Amino acid sequence: MLTLFKSFALTTILLIFAVNMTSANDTIPKAKESKWFDKVQIRGYVQVRYNRLFETNPDLGCEQCDRSWGDNSGFFIRRARIIFFGQLSPRVYMYIQPDFASSVSSSSLHWAQIRDAYFDVGLDSKNEFRFRIGQSKIPFGFENMQSSQNRLPLDRADALNSAITNERDLGVFFYWAPARVRELFSSLVRDGLKGSGDYGVFGFGAFNGQTANRPEANNSQHLVARLSMPFRIGSQIVEPGVQAYSGRYVMQSSQLSSGVKTTGDRNYLDQRAAATLVLYPKPFGILAEYNVGRGPEYNPATDSIETRDLTGGYVTVSYMVQSGKMTYFPFVRAQYYDGAKKHEQDARAHKVNELEIGCEVQFGRNFEFVAMYTNSTRTTSDKANEFNRQSGRLLRLQAQLNF
Repeated sequence: MLTLFKSFALTTILLIFAVNMTSANDTIPKAKESKWFDKVQIRGYVQVRYNRLFETNPDLGCEQCDRSWGDNSGFFIRRARIIFFGQLSPRVYMYIQPDFASSVSSSSLHWAQIRDAYFDVGLDSKNEFRFRIGQSKIPFGFENMQSSQNRLPLDRADALNSAITNERDLGVFFYWAPARVRELFSSLVRDGLKGSGDYGVFGFGAFNGQTANRPEANNSQHLVARLSMPFRIGSQIVEPGVQAYSGRYVMQSSQLSSGVKTTGDRNYLDQRAAATLVLYPKPFGILAEYNVGRGPEYNPATDSIETRDLTGGYVTVSYMVQSGKMTYFPFVRAQYYDGAKKHEQDARAHKVNELEIGCEVQFGRNFEFVAMYTNSTRTTSDKANEFNRQSGRLLRLQAQLNF
């Protein structure tokens, strides 16, 4: 009897334990299956400008720089961008950036347009080797790759930015960088040191060559290559680099004035090489770039678009001062360019001499303000105006929201 009682008691205890365990398991929530959209993040920024203070020449402007330069301009939304990005899986990364303030002309503002739409595919577990597929920035020029959200001067310098309007095109690019260098590239942006982002130590790719949001116009893609390596010297970080691209650019009929002479197929050699030197602002900084090349350019002497030489560069000197939650970046930039802008009317010829003195003030992470005084002389030549020389000075202001 005693043995039977013990067996019954033990059985009862085991049953009670089993029921309790079942109840407990029913109350523990099951791990939520991760969806791709759970890994997508959103950020963005908005820039509002005013360029008319102390303006000495309302005819001075820069079509590629900022369409609110000059006469009949006022407050202007330069950029309004929302960025969707995320590491969807260990080896697949996505980045989509529309701009809701694109200016297709001086009288047609705030159009929505794709700036970036690409994905990175890693070839190894650390994504040190990867392919970038889609519309993205062309790896030519540090300032071109640097986000306008981070850049100190309000516009990119003409000398290198004239290479590729909006800095982007559709193509496939291969990037390589060791994991430790990729982390350094990220920290240079994250820590507010005005980095360009992660475009690898070595990059190589092929792209259409007609610039962003335009279809290919011949059967010959452009090729680009870049080599850049950041390294530490004491407390400073230095990044030298070299880059080059080559291809053939097609002048579209919409870019040509009536009667301007061109080659029979309107195809022109389009190639450049550039050198870059960056000393990150810790606290003193220098950014210098210079490029040479050949491309289509209007020649008033022959009233034709010809393949001609181009040359130019810039130097930006800056200093970072931190005071409490405020950060100050006083800067000076001098630039020079003698060459064409192939994407403008008649491949308009340009000669630019410009000096800019300014300061960026960061009020925490969400708001910053830039004041920049510009002293500029710009001479352009196209079919409508074969010699248009404009000199002037103005104070330019920009408020930027980061979110």
